[in-house]
This record gives sequence, C-alpha cells and structure tokens, in this order.
Amino acid sequence: MTPGSNIPLPAVRVTVDVAAPVRLDVSGLLLTADGKVRSDDDFIFYNQPAGPGVTHASGGGAAPDAITVDTGAVPPDIEKIVVTASPDAAGQTFQGIEPTATIRDADAGAVLASFTPPQLGTETALVIVEIYRRGGAWKARAVGQGYADGLAGIATDFGVTVEAPAAAPAAPQQQPVAPPVPAAQPPAAPAAPVPPAPVPGAGKVNLDKGRVSLQKNQTVSLVKGGRPLLSQVRMGLGWEPAFRGKDIDLDASVIAYGPQRNHIDSCYFGKLTILNGAIRHSGDNLTGEGGGDDEVITVDLGRLPQEVTGLVFTVNSFSGQKFTEVAKAYCRLLDASTGEELVRFDLTHAEPQTGVMMAKLIRQFSGEWDMTAMGDFVKARTVRNMTEPGARAL
Repeated sequence: MTPGSNIPLPAVRVTVDVAAPVRLDVSGLLLTADGKVRSDDDFIFYNQPAGPGVTHASGGGAAPDAITVDTGAVPPDIEKIVVTASPDAAGQTFQGIEPTATIRDADAGAVLASFTPPQLGTETALVIVEIYRRGGAWKARAVGQGYADGLAGIATDFGVTVEAPAAAPAAPQQQPVAPPVPAAQPPAAPAAPVPPAPVPGAGKVNLDKGRVSLQKNQTVSLVKGGRPLLSQVRMGLGWEPAFRGKDIDLDASVIAYGPQRNHIDSCYFGKLTILNGAIRHSGDNLTGEGGGDDEVITVDLGRLPQEVTGLVFTVNSFSGQKFTEVAKAYCRLLDASTGEELVRFDLTHAEPQTGVMMAKLIRQFSGEWDMTAMGDFVKARTVRNMTEPGARAL
C-alpha cells in the first residue's frame, strides 16, 4: 500500500502487526465521528490490552506487537480504529528504522496488505494505518502520519487523558500524500475521569517508586533511577497446601529461550544450576508448608549469555492435583543483594490444570529486562511439557 490508499476488508476480524528493527510500543485508539475517543478506556495498549472489539497482543520483544479488530464487535458509535506505534526507547526517532504494518485475516492468517511509511526522519510516533467504516462496510487505509512527541502526543491529540505535565503536542507532520483532513466536527464531550494509567511513549512502569504489584498481563521494566537493574535477582514462588486431602507437591522452574523462541535450557528441582551458574534453583519443596517462598530461583541477569533473550517462570503440580486445590499461588521478584521485594504477582483465580506460567522476563533491544505477569494455565505436570507453551507465550 501507499500513503492514502485503502482496501476493502474481506474478513470480519483483522490483525495489524507492526514490525521494525527495534522494539515498538503499538497501540489502538477507538475514535468516534469527531475523531476523539469516548474515554480513556478507548486507548488500547500493553497495559490496557482489551477494549470493545479491539485487543492488543504483545510480541514480548521477540515478535511484533499486534492490534486485532473484531469489526462485528466494535460499538456502532465508533467510526475508526487507528493503529499507532512508537520506538520503545525513550526519545528514539524512526530515522533508519522504518516500520512495516501487515494487515492479516485474524482467523485464517492470510496477508491482506502491508504498508511501510516512506521518508521518515524526526518522528517519534506514527499513526500507521486505520480501520474505518464506509458505507456500511469496513476498510483499511495506509496513513503514515508522524508526530514528534511520542505516543503521548498522539493520545492527547485524540482526547486521551495523559497523567503527566507536558507541553502542548506538536502538530502532526503530514506526509506529502497523506489523506485529506476531515471537516471540523463539534468538540467531543470531556473524557470521563479514570484512574491514571501508564501511557506508551511516557515510559513503562518502572521501579523508581518502589515495589510494584502487577495484575495479569501487566509489564514492569526492571529499571531504577533510569538505569537497568543488572544485579542478581531472585524469583520467589509460593503457595499454600491443599485445603483438604494430601499435601500438594508443586515444582517451580524457569525455562530459558533464545531470540527465535528456541529452548536453551531449563532449571528445576532435577537440574539446580544452568548456564554456568547464572541461574540457580533452591531445591524442591514437596508440600508448600512453611512461611515465605516455597522455592526460589536466583538469576544473575548480568551473567546471562547474550543468546538468552527470554525466561519463563513456571509452577507444575507433579502430584497431579489441580490448581483449584491450591489455597494461594504467587511469584515475587527480589533484589538478591538486599532482599528487597521489587515486583509481586498474586494469582487471583485458578483453573483445573496442573501447570501455570507465572511470569516472563524479556531482554529488550536496549539491554534492559521487562517482567510481565502471566497467570496462564496449561495441562502439564512437569517443566518438560511447559517448553512449547512457554515459547508460544514469548
């Protein structure tokens, strides 16, 4: 596609993934006829991954982030969904790292179109494509409109409340053949107040303010004071014994992956040290009894080989009992040198399965690590059977 061109969408559900040589923050905004969101709930991104008819899927640094639009579920007052992107690294422009948006049939996987915005320079954020209604049908348009003040600037321009003091957003830098600006419409009603949320482009949640409590699918950058946390960390995993019947034997493990999601090694009760000691396991707890963490895995992030780009932390029920019979399960990340708890994730629900992926650590292009809470259940009594689900989750 070229800027301003459009195609009809033959599929009800379409996915737009945006790839570049660097990690990108990709977002989707649901806009009404006046070109504004109805509220901040219409801003779909990594920390708010679902809205009416629109979802965000993170590639975890190993694959492109993607926005999926179910046109049949989009509210009738929404006229278009714009897909935006910005380099994850603060202040980085698109000079020399032109992104490509690929539009696919979300169910069949067939490629419908692709678009690479041309002649990029100082832009730090882009509206790349839009999915829009026209005459009762849905179409996709290549846009390529650039902004100089990150995704926060785009968000503000479309009516999202950005909880940070900032200068007025710069005017969009239109490409020479960008589509015409629509006629002015009446101003939108003020956005409903919502709790402040991190905004892509304004930076991910980090550790500057101390301990972070994550919900499922939320991400925290292991950065403190603007510097990556490259000292040793400990992942503590804990649970309570079953309410009734025999004690439950849960096993904590960590699986190391390469850049192609290839399995490198696994650290568990039967293999307590891997990667020349960069990852160490505390040993097996057969019941879950006792205070504090039941099993601890220590990771020296600075000593991990460069080929290791992802770690998935898992818990399995070796005894075959389901997680619905576990009183509590949690994971927490600690600074190994001080014992300070940095990040915590408590499972708020359980499923009748024998394995759960608790969290993942992903090495970013900048060298820093992100931790994402997962809480995804699978049928697997041993870490060996977690390797494939873990790879798919990266």
